[in-house]
Order: sequence, then structure tokens, then C-alpha cells
Amino acid sequence: MPGQLLYQPNPPPDPSQLPDSILDFRVQLNTQGVLSSEELHAIKQFRNAADYIAAAMIFLKDNALVERDITADDIKPRLLGHWGTCPGLVLVYAHLNRLIRKTGIDALYVVGPGHGAPAILSCLWLENSLGNFYPKYSRDKAGLSALVASFSSPGGFPSHVNAETPGSIHEGGELGYALGVSFGAVMDKPDLVCVCVVGDGEAETGPTATAWHGYKYIDPAESGAVLPIVHVNGFKISERTIYGTMDDKEITALFTGYGYQVRIVEDLDHIDEDLAASMEWALGEIKKIQTAARSGKPIVKPRWPVLILRTPKGWSGPKELHGEYIEGSFRAHQVPLPEAKTDANERKMLQQWLRAYNPKELFGDNGVPNDAILSVIPEEESKRLGMREEAYKAYTPLDVPEWRQFAVEKGTDQSCMKITGELLDAVVQQNPKAFRVFSPDELVSNKLDAVLRHSGRNFQWDIASRANGGRVIEILSEHTCQGMLQGYTLTGRTGLFPSYEAFLGIVHTMMVQYAKFVKTAREVPWRQPMGSLNYVETSTWTRQEHNGFSHQNPSFIGAVLNLKPSSARVYLPPDANCFLSTMAHCLRAKNYVNLMVGSKQPTPVWLSPEEADKHCIAGASIWKFASTDEGMTPDVVLVGIGVEVTFEVIAAAALLRKAIPALRVRVVNVTDLMILGPFGSHPHALSDEDFNSLFTHNKPIIFNYHGYPVELKGLLFGRPNLDRMAIHGYIEEGTTTSPFMMMLMNETSRYHIAAEAVRSAALLNPRVEIDAHKTISSIMHMAQKDKDYIHAHGADPAGTFDRPTFE
Repeated sequence: MPGQLLYQPNPPPDPSQLPDSILDFRVQLNTQGVLSSEELHAIKQFRNAADYIAAAMIFLKDNALVERDITADDIKPRLLGHWGTCPGLVLVYAHLNRLIRKTGIDALYVVGPGHGAPAILSCLWLENSLGNFYPKYSRDKAGLSALVASFSSPGGFPSHVNAETPGSIHEGGELGYALGVSFGAVMDKPDLVCVCVVGDGEAETGPTATAWHGYKYIDPAESGAVLPIVHVNGFKISERTIYGTMDDKEITALFTGYGYQVRIVEDLDHIDEDLAASMEWALGEIKKIQTAARSGKPIVKPRWPVLILRTPKGWSGPKELHGEYIEGSFRAHQVPLPEAKTDANERKMLQQWLRAYNPKELFGDNGVPNDAILSVIPEEESKRLGMREEAYKAYTPLDVPEWRQFAVEKGTDQSCMKITGELLDAVVQQNPKAFRVFSPDELVSNKLDAVLRHSGRNFQWDIASRANGGRVIEILSEHTCQGMLQGYTLTGRTGLFPSYEAFLGIVHTMMVQYAKFVKTAREVPWRQPMGSLNYVETSTWTRQEHNGFSHQNPSFIGAVLNLKPSSARVYLPPDANCFLSTMAHCLRAKNYVNLMVGSKQPTPVWLSPEEADKHCIAGASIWKFASTDEGMTPDVVLVGIGVEVTFEVIAAAALLRKAIPALRVRVVNVTDLMILGPFGSHPHALSDEDFNSLFTHNKPIIFNYHGYPVELKGLLFGRPNLDRMAIHGYIEEGTTTSPFMMMLMNETSRYHIAAEAVRSAALLNPRVEIDAHKTISSIMHMAQKDKDYIHAHGADPAGTFDRPTFE
């Protein structure tokens, strides 16, 4: 069937089999008298005004106040927008305004149903936040007309909440992570309350399901609070929602089990009194929990409030069309009168609908909101939801210690992660309220546990880490880590997301949505810079031979490469000193998505601190110690990009030095992947002259790359003479085996690189050509012998990973 069959609008859920006693856990309130008659009138006026503007934005390009009958020419040529969620979002906005005005709280409003942008924009116009940031949308008739006409039109606001929307810290397109963002936003901001509306469609997503546990990582002594409001309007785009089919007992049981106090707001005839009382109660419960914690007597496992708001989808809109229900059905989800431009009857219904709000009463003749509407809006501009500085100019740079004090001696074997953990420990100490690590339960496994030396985990339900100010959030949900990291970063702080390489891809689309937000934010003049999203990708495929094929997946590199060049940064530092330098740089950087790829196993330290610093600044350099005659006049250039594959390049160079001394090799290491693209394709891309100074202008280049070869091919496309380049990388071969067998299976071993070098150099150097076949056969025979040994003994041959020597 194309859409949900309906027998009535706003259909109630079927009764559950749960006992009625479950409802004893539901919070009951007396809502009588909570609002004065003046307050009630003002809130209704605000809601009517915002609902009117939201509906007008979807349909009208002219005649914004419907001062004359609507004609076809008044209707936009393309109708875009989502009406169904707007009345509920406006309802919450109005009551949050009242609460701010009454109590003076600092609040952010995070909107899970980001497709409800008309609701948010209409409220922002009413409070004059739009006029503050966009003078053309002034709070008068001209500004209102401009807003209505431009919505979802070229040059106007898009149909979803994004970085152009004042007060927003959440890209509103992809559903699922508003709640995680909200929890991240309030961390280390003790006075902030983040009201987060979770749509009942969004509530069906995996990221939302895990984010309900987010308050278990909120220490009320040091952080603010999230007030989740689940907006149950019953329908997705063409079907009922899961939550819409759950009765009050099932809803109460679910959220009581999560650990919340459940208040169901559903008295439609008195919805304003119901919501006002419920929000006041919720704020009181939050203050109670925070006061106890801040007085040194924290409540163990406090039950934070959650509101379940049941209102009809598309409330106050058209009731029926062509014999089908609109209000209270999926047909209200987007444009409830889709043929209003061409159908006279629908146009008449639109006019009746809009005039039912009485726009003349709301805005008068000059388009200015009446006094009742203005009385709902916080008087102090900085308290208004669209003017909160946390959302657009709160960035505080980290105090990053000098990384060289943690550097290690050249010539030793060190774990990149273990050494970097020492730096991160110092970052934590020097930035006790501005830096956090969001890790999916892998911090110790990834050998970054030094960060716990002077801090700890922040899991409030565990007696060992409760109320200790821990800087580490560990929850085995990449989605929740990502959401919290985004909220923390977009409100001015800096975070780090270390993960097993194979599982960073779980947050691929969330990362992309964040990058879209940042891209747009950089184009919005009133948004100030923000910290970067920082990922550490370790436990990589090259050393996941023990966990097997499922743990061998470097595809997140490609995900970052696909971002706008202004945002994307990918680093593959070759040793511990280079990783320290890279980490210090990334923690200071702004507006980027930084991906750092490295090994947790001990590997050679090739460069001294001074050499590492110069290497990282350059992004790549010739490694003279592994090259013939320090790299002069090479027959072939061998390039390592990544820790273990660089080791194999150096081992290949050492092997060639012995096997075929006539072959002249230059070894290059690339630590900044973005230098490789054609000049102008990325801010870091080398000019052709600089590229040729590293890689020559005409000699064969053999890349041994940590990621998928196709990524590097795409990055290099546009460079001259691509036919001289060969790329080795991960080719989806893996199992539970030995470390060196992973190199052999993916043809990234020293043998495969050496054989490719001989084959390429033979085309240019007759002294190599004459012995090429014999040498290649010998090299590949060595590879087969190692394979046979590994199969026979279950381990790599002794000395496989001894540091190569050049004598």
C-alpha cells in the first residue's frame, strides 16, 4: 500500500498487555492555575503567530500577511517544507521562552526533527534573532515578507535547520543524533540546560536508542542538563511510528527502565497549562539533582526528567483533503496542500487556513508582532535562543603543551599511541574544563591509557568513577561518542575520538553531516571559528591479524577524503615523534575534520624530534638514510604512507641494496596525505615543482599506502604522468593470521614493493634490466618461503620486523 490506511485521525495506540500498576511510575501534576490568563493568552498568540509564519513560508512568495485573496501567482513554483512537526516545535519554543523569561536559565534548543525549519525560523523572526544576524529579515512587514518569500528558494534558508540558523548546533538533515549532541553540549557548562526535541520518527534510529543513556555520563556537579522532549505525533512520512503505537504504560515502562522520570503531556484541550507545569516540574527536578551534587551529597543514580509530548501531526492545519485525513495523519508530514498553486479548491483551503490564525490581530498593518507575543520573548537579548553565544562564538583554544618534552629517542622502538597518551595526559591537566576524550570502550586496548593517570572515566553509574571529574567518556556506541563530540566541539571546546580503525566507519554519515555544518558555518559571517573534530584511527588492519577480517577496514580515510578540501585533513605519521607533532597541531587547529592514523604496536622511531618537526611541517620528505646516495638521481621512487607500510618500504630498499646494487632508490615518506593532490585541489597540495622535487618529474613512483589504492588514485588524478605511478594498498584480503602475512596477502610486503621496483627500474636502467628477471624471481621466492613458514609455524619468521640496515 502506498501509505498508511487510516480509520480516524490521530489514531490512539492499541492497549498493551502490561499491568495498570506501571502507570504508578508516571509523574502526575496539578496543572490548574499554572498560567495566568495573560500568560495563556500571550503563549497562544505566540504559537498562532509562529504557526502562521511557518505555514506561509512553505506556500507563499507574495502576499505574506494575506491582506488580499491568495492567487496562483502568490504561491511558490515549488512547494518545499515539512509542516507536520512545526506546531509541536513551536509549542516547545514558546514554553521554553516563558521559562527563560521567568527563571533566567541559560538554554539551548536542539531540534531533532531538523526538517521543521519553518517552525524554528518563524520563532527566531518573532524574537528578532533573525533580524540581528540578517538585517533583511527585520521584525516588520518588509522583513517578514522577505523571510516568507525566500524560504526554500534560491538564496533563502533551506528546508532543514543548518548552520545558517541562529542558535543551531546540529545539522538537521540526518535523523538520530540530536540527543547525543545535546549531552555533549552541556558537558562542563554547569549552568546550561539543553532542551532537546526528539521526534518519534527519529526515536526509531540506532543513535537515539543508545543516546538515552547519555545522562549516565553527566556529572551534575560539573555539567549542565539535558531535558529531552519526545514529540509523539504518531507518523513518519507514510506510516505510523513505533512510539505512536505505544500506549502510556509501554512508554512509561520503557523510559522508567532507562532511568528517567516520565511525564506525559497530552491534555490537548489544555496543552499550554500541561506543558507549562511539566517544564517547570522538569526544571525543578534538574535543579534538585544539581544542588545535591554541588553540595557534596550527590544522588546516586538520579532519575532525570523526560517529557513525552503527544500532539497531532500538523495540528491546526487542514483537517481533510479529497476525503483523506490530513491533520493527525502522515499526509501532514510535508506539504498538506500540494496542488495549491494549480487547484483553486486547495488554494481556497490554504487561504482559510492562514486567515484562521488572524494575522491582522497578530501583526497589525505594519507586520510587527503585537505586545502579547513580545511579552513571551526574553527581554535580555543574550538569553534568547537564537542569540546564545554557546552556539556561535564560544571557542576557547586549548593550552597545548610543547610536544617535544614527550619525544622519544631516534633509533628506539615505541608505540605511537603510548607516547601520544603521555601528551594527552598533559593536555587533560592543562585544560581541565575544555578537553574530553570520547572513546568507544577501547582506550586501554588502543594504549592511550596514560590519559587516565591524572583523570579518569566519567561514568556516573559506576562507583569507581562517579563524581571524580573524569575527562574520558567511554561508551560502546560510536554514534553516541560522535554525537557528544559534536555537541562539545560546537559549543566551544575540543575533543578527541580514538577508535579501532575498522569501526570508525560507523559514524561516516554523522561526520559528513558535521562537515556540512562546518562548511556552511565558514560561509556565515557571524559564526566564529570552532575547534576541529579530531579522530585517532588505530588498531589498524596491519596489526589486526589476531581479530581477523572483520577488524580490517581502513575505509574511513576515503570518507574524509571526500569532504570539501577546506575541511579535510588526513595524516599518517610514520613514527611516535611525528605522531606527537601531528596531535599537537590538530588539537590547536580550527574548523577541520582531522584524521590521524597510527599504530599502537611498538615500531621504529625513524626521526629525531627536530627531524620529525620539519617532516611534519613539510608533509613529506626524502629519507636519505634509506635511499641510494641520499636519493640522488634515482631509478625509482619508493613512497611509504602509513606506519607499517613505510616499514615495508624501508625493508624493500634494504633488500634491493643487497639484491641488486645497480638499482638506485629514493625513499620518500608522506605524512600529510593531502599534499599529493594536484596543485589547487587542496590548501596543502604541492605545486608541480615541489611535487617533482620529491618524486622526480619522470621516474617510476611506487606507493605503498595504508588505505585502499583507489583512494590514492583519485587523490593523484590530475598530476602529470600518472602512468609512471604504481599503488599498493589494502585490497580486502585478510583473516586471522600473522602480521607479516597481512602484508603478503595485500601485496604491500617488502617483497612486492622490491619486485615492483626492479620491474619499473629495468625500463630505464640497462644494468638493472639485465638481472631483472632473476632478481624478481628470487625476491618472490623469498615471499613464498615466508608464506610457507607462517603456515607451518603459525608465526612470522624470526627477524621479520628487525630494523632494516643499510651497509
